[in-house]
Amino acid sequence: MTWQPELDELRHRERLAERLGGADKVERQHHFGKQTVRERVDATVDKGTFWELGKTAGVADYDDDGELIEFTPSNFVFGLAELDGRPAVVSGDDFTVRGGSNDASISAKREASESLAIEYRLPHLRLLDGMSGGGSVKTIEQAGRTYIPVLPGWDTVIDHLDIAPSVALVLGSVAGFGAARATTCHYSVMVRETSQMMIAGPALVEQAGLGSVTKEELGHARIHTRNGSIDDAVHTEAEAIDRALRFLSYLPSSVDELPPIVDWGDPADRRADELIDIVPRRAREAYDMRAIIEAVVDEGSFFEIGREWGTSIIGGFARLDGIPVALYAEDPRIYGGGWTADACDKLIRLVDLASLFRLPVIHLEDCPGFVIGKTSEEEGTIRAGSRALVALRRARVPYCTVVIRKAFGVAGASNRKPGTTSMRMAWPSGDWGSLPLEGGLEVAYKADLAEAADPEALKAEIAERLNRVRSPHRSAEFYEIEQIIDPRDTRPMLCDWVRLARRAQTIDGPDVSFRP
Repeated sequence: MTWQPELDELRHRERLAERLGGADKVERQHHFGKQTVRERVDATVDKGTFWELGKTAGVADYDDDGELIEFTPSNFVFGLAELDGRPAVVSGDDFTVRGGSNDASISAKREASESLAIEYRLPHLRLLDGMSGGGSVKTIEQAGRTYIPVLPGWDTVIDHLDIAPSVALVLGSVAGFGAARATTCHYSVMVRETSQMMIAGPALVEQAGLGSVTKEELGHARIHTRNGSIDDAVHTEAEAIDRALRFLSYLPSSVDELPPIVDWGDPADRRADELIDIVPRRAREAYDMRAIIEAVVDEGSFFEIGREWGTSIIGGFARLDGIPVALYAEDPRIYGGGWTADACDKLIRLVDLASLFRLPVIHLEDCPGFVIGKTSEEEGTIRAGSRALVALRRARVPYCTVVIRKAFGVAGASNRKPGTTSMRMAWPSGDWGSLPLEGGLEVAYKADLAEAADPEALKAEIAERLNRVRSPHRSAEFYEIEQIIDPRDTRPMLCDWVRLARRAQTIDGPDVSFRP
């Protein structure tokens, strides 16, 4: 006697689970340009490393003799795997079974995936497609009662944010609880034409008297990448997976480690000759800040996050001499690089992320200050900006600024992490003060200009007088800026700095909380 019959039954149940919601539902998934959850897992994890848990959980039908007639698997798949050689938890919704809703879910599996990521202090990659465990009104009939809303296991989702990297890929239509899971993470991606995210779907919106709308009008990627709910959008599921793996490559597996160093192959002493004339002499003339970023970081290593949101600030990860850093810079092509409320929120998110996972922060500064005007005041820009400066103050990582051009006003003070002797250097194009000369002159000399016979001539005379003392070398004489550097030496100097910053980094220190 052996246990082979029971093992045969196990294999049979596993084969039934692999059918997902059935051939017709799988075909429908493919018809809409989407992979099934198992195809997604296979495309994401290192080959042969997926250790699935709860594969045979589901709903079974038996005959009078107790023999299995039919089996519908849970619409949630999860397990342990390796991602580029590092362990992680990977989970995904199966839209082929009741659209991923609670009616066909074994909620314990979803909760277990979140708990496992906490207990073993592992990254969690969520492949979202559906309600992600949320219920429907059909649940009322099945349960025979209504229920007051609770979010079982939500505390683990939140707690994981302060322990290990969390990534969400929106690969289909997600709503309610699914949308909450998509946004409660460190990094999120949507697929442009096959995914949508919304609080509630079109039927509920129309029933609430808010008009007839499509899923795309409610939750297309262009909506959520511009409002900051989702970090990035791509065209295919393969691109989404690639973005997720690239994001994780800059981070440690948990807060108990330092970020991984890789041999990138770009010489640390490489000079960028093109930087000598990239900044125009005319203060109002823009230039390509991304070209500067690409020139100074390890070649091809800049990973921009949230490009369509808070667009006057460019932010993301990069490597210098193989060491991961967080980097942000003002974009002079958008509001002249001025800080908006959205740009401040974007900066806060990046700084909190860098602080949590110990990435040194580099600021390539060209900041004319906060964007001003009626809209800026209505959006609460000054409060958002103040919170950004708070985030910089509380960041427990080394901070370095290269002043490329402007540094004006309260926002311009971000050239230094408040209250620290953080590293600063400036290009010869550096220009700073409480207000830009071009705008501040008329305010400061308003009375003189009003009394002048030729206000324009006097204005030109005052500007020429002020420009004679505007040189950054004057500030350097008083040690108001520590060093003025040749732009071509920016990369070698930042590589020297980041090696020192890495040496100073520890995994000890005050707790840091990440706010999604």
